[in-house]
Amino acid sequence: MFDARLPADFLLIDKLLSEQAMVRILLEGDWAAETGPGEWSNFGPIPLMGPNSVPWRVRVKGPFLVVGIALRPSGWCSLFEEPASMIADTAAPLSDCWGALAVQLHDGVAGAAGDDDAIVAVIERIVRARLAALGNKASSDAMAAFERIAREDSTIPVAQAAAQVGMSIRQFERHCRTFFGHSPKVILRRSRFLDMAQAIRGFSEPSAEHLAALRYFDQSHLNREFKHFFELTPGQFEKVTTPLFTAGLKLRADGLA
Repeated sequence: MFDARLPADFLLIDKLLSEQAMVRILLEGDWAAETGPGEWSNFGPIPLMGPNSVPWRVRVKGPFLVVGIALRPSGWCSLFEEPASMIADTAAPLSDCWGALAVQLHDGVAGAAGDDDAIVAVIERIVRARLAALGNKASSDAMAAFERIAREDSTIPVAQAAAQVGMSIRQFERHCRTFFGHSPKVILRRSRFLDMAQAIRGFSEPSAEHLAALRYFDQSHLNREFKHFFELTPGQFEKVTTPLFTAGLKLRADGLA
């Protein structure tokens, strides 16, 4: 849950870089994502926001209250009939996929607002209903293994990662696009950048920044990665204020995202 008691005339524009799809239940406030230069959309009161290959600009006006549900890539096909690639780097109303269950989710969470245990109970009930509607399909052990690999060893070659999960490179590529929404190369590159961003923000052990820097060939390579992902140099990123992006990094460092 993200509850920000901000002034009514407050405007915040920041970026999000999510490794997994997110359901965001908007209970209060004006929250939107940039869909084109100067074009913003909120995708309804309960958007399904896909995993990002690069950060996505978001805008918040005034106070807001959002309940977020992170969807593990390995369980994607248990909850959705379409591949994760259909929502990657974009968003859509959850009702487009879940129909009436999305409305029940929003209304149930709104009715339980202020009671964390009740909110979790509503979410569990609706998710179980969706699982049952699709036949209670099992999650993918191979993709769960790759989730761990991407977090713990983001410099691993794609061919080696495929071998570790017991797939050919072609199978691995296809499964990653289905469950993660992106290619294995994008997934690992994004994870390595986020490791470094965490270190710069101080969410890792004191020696982690040095260790993370060693994952890049040289300073110019590191600069290119930060320019690719955040349009800033590492030094500029260290100084810039990014409250929403930083909150996401903290959740990641704590193992909650």
